[in-house]
Amino acid sequence: MEAASTYRAVQAVSPGRLELTEKTLQPPGPGKVRIRVEACGVCHSDSGTVEALFPIEWPRVPGHEVVGRIDALGPGVQGRAVSQRVGVGFLGGSCGYCGFCRNGDLVTCRNQEFTGIHHDGGYGEVMIAKASGLVAIPDDLSSIDAAPLLCAGLTTFSALRNAPPKAGDLVAVVGIGGLGHLAVQYARHMGFEVAAIARGADKVELAQELGAHHYIDNATTNPAEALQALGGAKVVLIMASGGKTVAETFKGLRPGGVSIVLGVGPEPIESSSIDLTLRSRELGGATTDDPAAGGERPVSVC
Repeated sequence: MEAASTYRAVQAVSPGRLELTEKTLQPPGPGKVRIRVEACGVCHSDSGTVEALFPIEWPRVPGHEVVGRIDALGPGVQGRAVSQRVGVGFLGGSCGYCGFCRNGDLVTCRNQEFTGIHHDGGYGEVMIAKASGLVAIPDDLSSIDAAPLLCAGLTTFSALRNAPPKAGDLVAVVGIGGLGHLAVQYARHMGFEVAAIARGADKVELAQELGAHHYIDNATTNPAEALQALGGAKVVLIMASGGKTVAETFKGLRPGGVSIVLGVGPEPIESSSIDLTLRSRELGGATTDDPAAGGERPVSVC
């Protein structure tokens, strides 16, 4: 690989069409690094690139849950070294000079580029990344385990980290798939009482293995009533994309609780003003986070 002048990658060349290709190895530009990819997760958002739902230029290499080692530094890069193990997420790197960056809000940087959309991502042996968007990866964490944390993991962790519950409060996780299975584990280790909500009795064992104290089958049980029977949720994290699901679980919040939507979908979300105002409930959204996993909770989705 070190002597090769090309590398293999899987790129989207038209809506719904992927192809294996050989790409020419390029040196990283100013403020960027070149990474030898060890692992890349497959995120649902990648379909936005493959199906041309995002504004991209063909061809484009998808992938924004990337772990690898730096093999070249571009001019001006500081604080990074060749052979350093790093990760790259959905956010391609903040500019550092726009108003949002100067206020410490790196997530909503006005010049933020998205990995696998504005530039090639990790579905390849090599990728170029902006140094300001890199995450340090510890050596005792395998690349395969680390990769999904760069988007699914950051998204769910950020939502919980910036949410209002305290240890012991009830947190409900709706959907225990790619994002939800991480959210259940985070919530349990953060000291919350955790209720997992999914469709079907076959997911009970998985929910319990992940650390959920309660499992609610929304195919046979009204989830809002079940949550209220537990005292009402302080937070409901919603991984499903349907607006109906958001509305069904919103009434499961205790007064002062918040529903945080992480799933993306076109279905509108409907709720009565009574449920919002008289119960002092909130409805918000969250996106993935910056490399420091900090900042204010943005009202957006990923």
